Amino acid sequence: EHAMIVMNKYPYSNGHLMVVPYLHTDIPTALDDDALLEMIKLVNDSITVLREALHADGFNVGMNLGASAGAGIEHHIHMHIVPRWTGDTNFMSVLSDTRVICEALDESSRRLKPHFDAIAAERHAQKED
Repeated sequence: EHAMIVMNKYPYSNGHLMVVPYLHTDIPTALDDDALLEMIKLVNDSITVLREALHADGFNVGMNLGASAGAGIEHHIHMHIVPRWTGDTNFMSVLSDTRVICEALDESSRRLKPHFDAIAAERHAQKED
């Protein structure tokens, strides 16, 4: 109703997701409580799916607010959910500004979508009860 989950076109790791509010704003204080709550619930859904589908060991979750903080889309906030695995860091980003991703986005999407569909179906069934 207030936000969506999207895959990052330029991921830091396989399965890098973002929760994006529908309201165009550059600061989370512009969002009402319903939108903020939904965003956090979608972050939790993303963590659940990434654990189940990709067996992630941990996560980096956060926002970059403003150009000086690294916001790539300055006037539209989003929350990053970056799955992590023990020993997954490498030197490529540091030395050559290059990321190593071992799975194409469409393959990651194919692996994640059934898990998100199951969550949506469960929520829909709960609303009908």
